[in-house]
Amino acid sequence: MNFYDKLIQQTEQDRNELYAAPMIQSALKGEISKHTYVTFLSQAYHHVRHTVPLLMACGSRLSSEYEFMKKAITEYIEEEYGHEQWILNDIKHCGFNPETVKQSRPHLTTDLMVRYAYHQIDRENPVGFFGMVFVLEGTSTALATQAAEALKTSLQLPNKAFSYLLSHGSLDQDHVQFFEQLVNQLSDEKDKQAIIHSAKAIFKLYGDIFRAIPNMELPV
Repeated sequence: MNFYDKLIQQTEQDRNELYAAPMIQSALKGEISKHTYVTFLSQAYHHVRHTVPLLMACGSRLSSEYEFMKKAITEYIEEEYGHEQWILNDIKHCGFNPETVKQSRPHLTTDLMVRYAYHQIDRENPVGFFGMVFVLEGTSTALATQAAEALKTSLQLPNKAFSYLLSHGSLDQDHVQFFEQLVNQLSDEKDKQAIIHSAKAIFKLYGDIFRAIPNMELPV
């Protein structure tokens, strides 16, 4: 069994617990309000704006033996740069003020997930950051397009209010294949365990965001 398949196998329960979050299940059925959708977007903004800085921090911590990962990081940065602006545009097309979101603080659950990622890079094993990449890209591929299509119908919003979800549903399919090829090149067992451990933590932390969204106050 290659490492990517092992990663999927060992995080199956964690992934299922995330997908079982009531807000995710409701979104897939088109059964959440516009207020809840924009609340989700506001928290997405607060973690997506850290994607490029996190990738840069990860690359800066990798030694010369990880040149193959540094090369991959430069490609990820090019792909991910500016995606937080897509989210702000979606918020605007939902009829809310994106500037208010920019000025707001993230919810504690979102803050904790981002801080965990930085801690993983700075104090643990930077390779472990790819556990977060695995969770976020895999979740987008599995859920984003389906949720966007369901909500577009139920909320009667235009396509331009779903650019973040619709783009990531298709874009991350290529990313997942790229990720699979990348992590299968790893040979150090400590690196592999760091990714598995990080992925399990991020599944929990990301799930906490979705479980908290229905009770969050929208800052717009």
